[in-house]
Amino acid sequence: MQRFILFLLLAGFCVPTLGQNANNDDAFFIRKIYDQALTEGRSYPWLEFLATRIGGRLAGSPQAAAAVEYTKQMLDTLHLDSVWLQPCMVPHWVRGDKEQVKIVSSRKMGDVDLRAFALGNSVGTSENGIVAEVVEVQSLDEVDKLGPQALTGKIVFYNRPMDPTQINTFNAYGGAVDQRGAGASRASKQGAIGVLVRSMTTRNDDIPHTGGMSYEAGVTPIPALAISTNDANLLSELLQEEAVRVFIKCNPQKYPDKLSYNVIGEIRGSEKPEEIILVGGHLDSWDVGQGAHDDGAGCVQSMDVLQIFKRLNYKPKRTIRCVLFMNEENGLAGGRAYAEISNKNKEFHLAAIESDRGGFTPRGFTAESQATDFEKKFKNMSNWLPLLEPYGLTLSLGGGGADIGPLRSQKGILIGLYPDSQRYFDYHHTAIDTFDAVNKRELELGAAGMTALVYLLDKYGTD
Repeated sequence: MQRFILFLLLAGFCVPTLGQNANNDDAFFIRKIYDQALTEGRSYPWLEFLATRIGGRLAGSPQAAAAVEYTKQMLDTLHLDSVWLQPCMVPHWVRGDKEQVKIVSSRKMGDVDLRAFALGNSVGTSENGIVAEVVEVQSLDEVDKLGPQALTGKIVFYNRPMDPTQINTFNAYGGAVDQRGAGASRASKQGAIGVLVRSMTTRNDDIPHTGGMSYEAGVTPIPALAISTNDANLLSELLQEEAVRVFIKCNPQKYPDKLSYNVIGEIRGSEKPEEIILVGGHLDSWDVGQGAHDDGAGCVQSMDVLQIFKRLNYKPKRTIRCVLFMNEENGLAGGRAYAEISNKNKEFHLAAIESDRGGFTPRGFTAESQATDFEKKFKNMSNWLPLLEPYGLTLSLGGGGADIGPLRSQKGILIGLYPDSQRYFDYHHTAIDTFDAVNKRELELGAAGMTALVYLLDKYGTD
């Protein structure tokens, strides 16, 4: 934050890089962008079809394949210079039957069903399930300290909540999600036979959140499931009074990797076509909901950027490319394949903008880069703030996004759309991440904000 304030101060005292006439022209054109997005935007009807007609789009599933075909067809209708599918091999994990998690034979409560989802990539139990005593922990390190003597044959219950005092909910998520991603491997090393994880949300409710996890090489895989925060609180309180045994049964399956695709469309630049400005989101989603906020919203906003430019008959100097990445949720295969092919083709991404934080009201953008002159580039971009601030948009330091992360070696600017994040983790990876949870105007404002920033990047570059 201190560096950001310094940048703004520097920007305020430097000679503006935009002349007054150019500034006025830019302001009028950005107003046209917003008018277009809010009256003729296509992001909302596209999202309705993607979420309600196709639904959850886990990589390797028939729904993911349908989403690839649908979004390619929609990009084809925009009469872009190029639309194509980019192959990538993705993991194929199937959840299977509804998970069963139950407190059994409690002295105080008897049998109690707990609401749960298997974590993505988790193995299943045997056909008869497993029953074991539960040991509650707060961290991965606590598992190591307890060791095999305390954990052999037990179910480890990770119950560290997201920190509610963090104003930035993504920081709170980052401070808790290690137990979901690595908890099963750490517990297995100490002899545990299963893992339960508190769902990643600041809200107390009955809704379990799934999410990705992985097993370390050489570690015996054990079942890993997330339970709702209310059930986590119940289990924790009961453990204060008595030893608790839990029954778990689930049967997810991992199949051989499957061929899928990134969906790509672009408007080729008229003056500097070799400089690419990317907008994108990830087309896959978890299977338990409709993937509306995560990340159908980002996909349709990115598509709408191109649609808005085409309606305005805008002829970009640089190539503007929309990429809908496959397999962000449980593997990042699409992002890695895209960067590998891009590097092989010696492409240069001047900037890449990812929308993967939900379709809520946009508050601005976060930016990062490995470029040695990033501070200069960031300061130059900060001169655009007077054009963006009337629309409630700021610019700050921060991550760009998982799918565009593999492009860091090209040393362009990686940018993330930053919407209001306070409600995002209420829906993240849940069955309630559905189309009706997305507000049409908020979604369209995000598409407009992305288009405005792409316009400025295209016109002025970053130097």
